[in-house]
Amino acid sequence: MGGSQSQKKEPLEDKPWREFDWGEKEALQRSLENFSVRNPEVNVRILVAGQIGAGKSSFINSVNSAFQGKIVCEALADATAGTSRSFTQRFQTFRIRHKNGELPFVFGDIMGLEAPSLSGLQVDDVISTILGHVKENYIFKGKALTSGDESYNVKPSVSDQSFCVVYIIAADTVTLTDKLLFEKLKLIRQTISDQGIPQVIVMTKVDEACPLVNKDLKKLYTSTKIKKLVDFCSAEVGVPKTCIFPVKNYHDEINTNPDVDVLILKALDQIVDSAARRLQKGSYTLK
Repeated sequence: MGGSQSQKKEPLEDKPWREFDWGEKEALQRSLENFSVRNPEVNVRILVAGQIGAGKSSFINSVNSAFQGKIVCEALADATAGTSRSFTQRFQTFRIRHKNGELPFVFGDIMGLEAPSLSGLQVDDVISTILGHVKENYIFKGKALTSGDESYNVKPSVSDQSFCVVYIIAADTVTLTDKLLFEKLKLIRQTISDQGIPQVIVMTKVDEACPLVNKDLKKLYTSTKIKKLVDFCSAEVGVPKTCIFPVKNYHDEINTNPDVDVLILKALDQIVDSAARRLQKGSYTLK
């Protein structure tokens, strides 16, 4: 009895720290499936960046899974635990499909960011990708792509440019993340903010960060631990808390789940809305 009383329990907030409608999956899905742009030949590109092993590719797969009602593994993801190198090595784009066709937005998937300033994906490569200068299937080499490279797109079209940047950060390791990685993210943020390019954080692995959420995903927005992680992430990267969306990616499931789907779709709804607003302003050039 004494031992059970001494066990530390994860705290819960008295009331949800964010209002959330767990029953709006179908409404969100319909809204996103009806999304359109003025020029049907233009795709709304969204760049997915973030730390190694946080689940960039898994997030893209989870979005497709939510729309298709089955587990989709189109973007290859690494299941190796504790890896220090990015599984994604090249720049690839992925269409989002639903049961009746394709949606007019595209995810760009790039190599994961490493903490050391001279290792892995360079900040300049992220900026070049946002601008549309990096051609599809370019393999990142650990040194920045230059205009003299054959993989450099000199005259990117509107569809080549990214109109929202999504930072994928893992909730279970965010407080242990090297400060140098946060510096990279802040540098990217500062560089593109002047152009009004929106930025959103998708915080993955909430089930691994909080045992209560692992048992019941609907405790997400009453979890004190998740709230503190969102606060920490906002302070470190500089993205407002209203633009940080905790989610759980699909990773070992064989069937979709409505609670997982609604978190994914809510995050996507904000991402697409932000990207569409920036697209209305037209193309841009960073200086």
